[in-house]
Amino acid sequence: MTQDWVDRFPGLSRLEAPVKDMLRAQSKVMSLPPDTTIFGPGKSPENMLFLLDGTVRVQQVSDSGHEIVLYRIHSGESCVLTTACLLAYDDYSAEGITETDVQAAAIPRAVFDDLVARSKSFRDFVFAAFSKRITDLFVMIDEVAFQRMDVRLADRLIELADDEGVVATTHQKLSVELGTAREVISRQLQEFQRRGWIAQSRGRVNLMDRTALMKLADHHA
Repeated sequence: MTQDWVDRFPGLSRLEAPVKDMLRAQSKVMSLPPDTTIFGPGKSPENMLFLLDGTVRVQQVSDSGHEIVLYRIHSGESCVLTTACLLAYDDYSAEGITETDVQAAAIPRAVFDDLVARSKSFRDFVFAAFSKRITDLFVMIDEVAFQRMDVRLADRLIELADDEGVVATTHQKLSVELGTAREVISRQLQEFQRRGWIAQSRGRVNLMDRTALMKLADHHA
């Protein structure tokens, strides 16, 4: 399956045969366990990463230690921050951490540079993925700057919940997700619990009234 990883990305599967062959020949498929830091601030990217399985969380930490989740990379996606750093010959400004077992294909910088320079179809793939993620980041900036915290929290709980309506997380982790203080999250979760929308226990939040949370999130979207 790993030999045909190129075909798992729609944009790459449409590349010319020689380019696809080069990607397969020059790539290395790696497996990483959860909670592995795969890149961080001050480090220069050596590879472009294509995620085959799992999830990677990309987050930024300020000088004061304040954290916020910028986005997640899911299977079938590449990392826009890595792409930006490769194109600009710059170091990372955020960190990427595996949230699950992860399998990814790594393309060396030299191969990336060569393909961007000589393959229009590969270049189109890179910039299409780049522009989509940049749009997503602008949406996140809009949410952080202008949207109410109760609305953002309701939306994130729905997003993170499993099929049973359980969010395995802590108040601290939710504060990082939303770029706010833990105390703010704790107060808002207490209010949701008072309304009967959620139930809390150590390390988890149970969605008791998903419809009410969805109504709050959708009504103010």
